[in-house]
Amino acid sequence: MSGTERPEEAAAAAGGPGRSLGPSDASPDEGVVEDLPLIDEKAVEQLTEGLISHYLPDLQRSKSALQELTQNQVVLLETLEQEISKFKECNSIIEINALKRALKLQQKRQKEELEREQQREKELEREKQLTAKPAKRT
Repeated sequence: MSGTERPEEAAAAAGGPGRSLGPSDASPDEGVVEDLPLIDEKAVEQLTEGLISHYLPDLQRSKSALQELTQNQVVLLETLEQEISKFKECNSIIEINALKRALKLQQKRQKEELEREQQREKELEREKQLTAKPAKRT
């Protein structure tokens, strides 16, 4: 900055705040394409093939391992569903057997109650017959 310039003019000249771009100012990206060295397409292709050949076998093995894992999970899910069905069936059988036992027990109790009732009736009838009856006068 010279002694005669004001600070605002110095900032504008340096591209600082308050400076407006004119038609003669260059874009920051201008000339970038020209600055890049020429790229050999064959070299790019070889580098790409090298990169692919380096990573492709590992990726293919990973893909194969994932496919095998997925298939194993499908088999595991099918087996689990079958086991769940068997478990439900066993539970149903257990419940049916429990109901049968309860029914048999209920029938046994009803039979015993009926037999006790019949026994009481027989005893009452017997007592009736044993009770002294006054003789009829003839």
